Amino acid sequence: MSAAQFELSDPPTDAISAIKFAPASLQLLVASWDKNVYLYDTSVSGGRLLRTYQHRAPVLDVCFGDNDEDAYTTGLDWDVRYLNLSTGTQTVLSSHTAGVKSLVYSSQHHILVSASWDSTLHIHHPSSPSSPAASIALPSKPFSISLTPTKLVIAMATRALHIYDLASLASSSSSLPQTGTTATTTTTTDSQPPPTAIPISVEPWQRRESSLKFMTRAVACMPNDAGYASSSIEGRVAVEWFDPSPDSQARKYAFKCHRLANDQGIDVVYPVNALAFHPVHGTFASGGGDGFVALWDGVAKRRIRQYQRYASSVSAVAFSADGRFLAVAISPGFEDGREGVGDGVVKVFIRELGDNEAKGKGMK
Repeated sequence: MSAAQFELSDPPTDAISAIKFAPASLQLLVASWDKNVYLYDTSVSGGRLLRTYQHRAPVLDVCFGDNDEDAYTTGLDWDVRYLNLSTGTQTVLSSHTAGVKSLVYSSQHHILVSASWDSTLHIHHPSSPSSPAASIALPSKPFSISLTPTKLVIAMATRALHIYDLASLASSSSSLPQTGTTATTTTTTDSQPPPTAIPISVEPWQRRESSLKFMTRAVACMPNDAGYASSSIEGRVAVEWFDPSPDSQARKYAFKCHRLANDQGIDVVYPVNALAFHPVHGTFASGGGDGFVALWDGVAKRRIRQYQRYASSVSAVAFSADGRFLAVAISPGFEDGREGVGDGVVKVFIRELGDNEAKGKGMK
């Protein structure tokens, strides 16, 4: 991989909703509104499309499981699916009653969590596919979720934010009574009766109000389990810590970003669509509707660098497991008022990072 950055060949044909690197390789999953999930090998320049997995509706999120063969997908068909990347077999683990915006997998607790616009979480135990999912009611619609080894953060409408203890979620959702239906395995995308989720009650570890005044677009947790960052549609990012002590909470802050001056010298504010923390250095990347990706040192409150402007809105960013590569997905964000997806504006770029490129600069 000689060039610092290259573009993946054979990109999706519609807007990209999510990108995720594999836990032990440079394989990359890409979820798209074109009703497909794409698997790429990014270890060679230009990348290589390994396989495409068709779904019944636009796919809104995707993640890997414990290894490079297990993946999970969800989207506007309301279903949460296990996807075997080797065989292409899809297993419906549960079904919500509205589109499912996000899902995350905890390798420490071996649970899969999905968050739906029906204002519920589903907690799955993929190692026991015959066991029903647990359903937890939320106070409002979830917009984004993220996790650490011990905690799950859910950013919702009405500026609500819940933090759950993952150990509590795992124990409370295990050994549920059978419902008479089981997970359905298919090799096609035909509709099958989904398993019925069982409602349970689990209190959040913390309830918070977002530090951002406008709608949350993304949330991402720090790899050291200390806190999280969140972003809004109003060109701002907030950084907060889990520790509820007054001293720790006094450290939280928010800052403006992803804003460009127009010809009249007036700032145009863009949404911050994507956040991702570097797994080694603990710095984070933000991607905005302005087409820029920036790296930030959240502890030192400093911007490390900003990359060149991309041709359209940045819809997703992801670091590889070893932190050596940054994937950037761009798709039309319609910030300019134009509708429709034009040719060549949906792309994925892979950037090889220098040894210190994403390293924090330290406190001032």
